[in-house]
Amino acid sequence: MRSYGQYCAIARALDVVGDRWTMLIIRELLVRGECRYTDLRDGLPGIATNLLADRLRALEAAGVVTRRQAAPPVAAVLLTLTERGRALQPVIDGLGRWGIPLMVEGPAPGDEFRGRWLAWPAELFLSDHRPEEAAVAIVLRTSAGEAPMVIETVDGAVHAREGECDEPDAILTGTPHTILGVLSGQVTLAEARDRGLGFEGDADALARVQPHALAA
Repeated sequence: MRSYGQYCAIARALDVVGDRWTMLIIRELLVRGECRYTDLRDGLPGIATNLLADRLRALEAAGVVTRRQAAPPVAAVLLTLTERGRALQPVIDGLGRWGIPLMVEGPAPGDEFRGRWLAWPAELFLSDHRPEEAAVAIVLRTSAGEAPMVIETVDGAVHAREGECDEPDAILTGTPHTILGVLSGQVTLAEARDRGLGFEGDADALARVQPHALAA
C-alpha cells in the first residue's frame, strides 16, 4: 500500500482505507457482520479475487479486519471487523449521506445491486416515532431478484435484516431506486406509487418510521 507521506491524520487514515474497494469491503463487513470470504466477494461484484485478497491482507495488517476458523463441522474461515474497523461506521454513514443525492437519477446501465445494501439507508434514515406502540415489520422486495429485507422496530430503534416475515404490517415492492427514495425521505409513498412502487398493508406503519413521518 502506497503512502501519501504526510504527517496528517487524514493522510494517515487514507493510507489505510483510501485504496479502491477498501471502503466497500468495510461496508460489506458492517452490513453482514462476520462472514466467509465467498460471501464477502459476492457483495463486491467486479473485484478481482487477487485484489480482494490483497486488500484483506492490508486491512488485517492495519488491525481493521481479523479472521478466525469456524468451529467444526464448518470448515471455513470467517472474516470480521475489529473494534478499530467498526469505528469506521460514522465514516461510512457520512459517505452514504453525501452520496444519496447522486442516486436520484437511478442506477446506470449495468450497475449491480444487492438487497442487503438497503439495510444501511433503512437503519440510518428511519426511526420509530411511536416506540410505545407494538412493534411493526415492513418487508422490502426489490425487482432486482434479490432476497427480501425486513425492517423491524425493536425497543424504539429500527433494524434491518435479510429474510421474510410471517405477518408483515406492510410490503414495498419495486426497484431499488424507488424504495430508496421512500426510505431516504426524498419522495412520499404516494409519489413512489405513481412511479410504480407496489404497496400492501398499513400505510401508517410505514409513516411511523419514515423521515419526518412523510404522509402517504
